[in-house]
Formats: sequence, structure tokens, C-alpha cells
Amino acid sequence: MQRTAKDGEHSGAREHQGILTVAATPIGQPADASARLVAALSAAPVIAAEDTRRIRRLATALGIALTGRIVSYYDDVEARRVPALLADLLGGTDVLLVSDAGLPGVSDPGYRLVSAAAAAGVRVTALPGPSAATTALAISGLPTDRFAFEGFPPRKAGERARRFAELAGERRTLVFFESPRRLAATLPELAGALGVGRRAVVCRELTKTHEEVVRGTLGELAEAFSGGSLGEVTIVVEGARAQAATVTPDEAADEVVIREQSGMPRNKAIAAVARERGLPRKAVYDAMVAKVRSDGAVGMANRPGRILP
Repeated sequence: MQRTAKDGEHSGAREHQGILTVAATPIGQPADASARLVAALSAAPVIAAEDTRRIRRLATALGIALTGRIVSYYDDVEARRVPALLADLLGGTDVLLVSDAGLPGVSDPGYRLVSAAAAAGVRVTALPGPSAATTALAISGLPTDRFAFEGFPPRKAGERARRFAELAGERRTLVFFESPRRLAATLPELAGALGVGRRAVVCRELTKTHEEVVRGTLGELAEAFSGGSLGEVTIVVEGARAQAATVTPDEAADEVVIREQSGMPRNKAIAAVARERGLPRKAVYDAMVAKVRSDGAVGMANRPGRILP
């Protein structure tokens, strides 16, 4: 087991190594920067920054001068930058790792450098601060005792549908990041997979001038943001309830239709709804057969003459 050394416990080679500091930057207001962050930015010999322009703008807003070498460290170059930054650390130079906003490594570059540094025995420490994920969770009004951070959902619709289907029975509160460009597609897909009545909160531009926090059900939020959104978005969704509300097989069939329209395969939708609603799968299947026949398939059949898979 690897043990992280405390101050004053460095030995041998570690005394001659630099320290990697993972530093949180404000997610909105520069004034949220801690005194420790201000001091670290001023003194760091090397700053690995997701966006070099943003870290310079932050320094200007804080009234400090960056005297160290600034290295770009964004997604496309992250893997290529690790060897040189690790060489700096092993050679005795401290490195300050920052992202555009919040904690590096939380859906932002950082994991690879931290992993490499830890594997090499370099001391890794943190300069704590804001995080959009925990900020949104704290103000959501949804349970905070247990939660799961899911980061950005997959970009491809099919992969997104599969991921959401896997999360349908998750009892912990769920936290997602999402691009404002994909929000209009993601919310109805979440509603289809998790249920239109599941409570959720959309947090937009947290701590910024135009901060917006919208609460409702997934169905209501899907309608509210059908035209998309602007700014950084965090979605918080309540977990599945231990005892799902009782519904009839016919009502369950309606939920299957919603999930299928969002891209979930029918068999998976039937299984998910049956599991969440505490109904026998065959009961939901039979209700779907009856619905397809009575509604004239309403475009749900996979091909002419085929009622269910």
C-alpha cells in the first residue's frame, strides 16, 4: 500500500522532488478564489492550465502577476504533456494544476498527470475549492447523503440511451454535467429512461451573474428547455425510490412508449419499467401488445405485421 507523506516526512529522493498541487479555481466569481489559491498562483514555478488565457484573466481579476512558466494542459494535449511535467516534478520543480473552473480531474484534464505522479512516488496534494457538481447538489433540495457523479453523458444518442437505462434503478441522487447544446436532447431521454415524474434540478451558470436554478420533474424540465440553453449546465436528478408508486400495466405501457420514443430498445424499456414499477415483466409485455393493437401500432412496431420483438 502506498502511503502519502505528510509535511516533514519526506525522505531521500522525495526531498528533491517537486510537489504536484491540484488547485480548484472559481466556477464563476473570481472573488471566490481562496487566499491559498492567490498565493499559489503567484508563486508557482510551473502552472499546467486547461486554458492559458483563462488563467491569465483570472490572475488579472485577482490583481496578481503570474511569474512561473504556464503550460497548456487541455484534453487534446493532456497525454503528450504528462512526460515533461512529470520530469519537472522529478527534477524538483513544483507544478500547480488548474482547470478552467472547479477541480481538475472532475470531468476536466488532470487524471493522467495525477496518476503518473502518484505512480512515480511524487507527492500530490490539493488546494480545495469550488466544484459545480457539489455546488449544484447542495442547492438542489434533493437528498445529499448518497450521490453518484456521472459527468458528461455520452454524446451519441444510442450510447446515452444505454447509459440512462443502466441508471434507471440507481437509488442515489445523480449529478450530470451537460453541454447547453445537448440539453434539449438529454432531458427528454432522461425522462424516458428514469420516468417523467422523477424530480430533478437544472442549474445553469452557477455563481455567475445570470445564475438560474430550475426545479421540476424531468418531464417538466424537458419541456422547459426544449429550445436549448446557454452557459454551463449541471443536472441533479433524484434517485429511484425504494418502493415505486403503484401503476397499472396500462400506465406502465405508456411509460414504455415514452422510453422507446427516446431511443431505448423496446425489450429494455419493458424490462426497466417492470423492474421500477414492481410489475411482472409479462404483465407489461401483455399491456404493450394490447396497446399496439388498440392504437394501430402508432408507429411503434419495428416493421409491418410485427407487434413486439
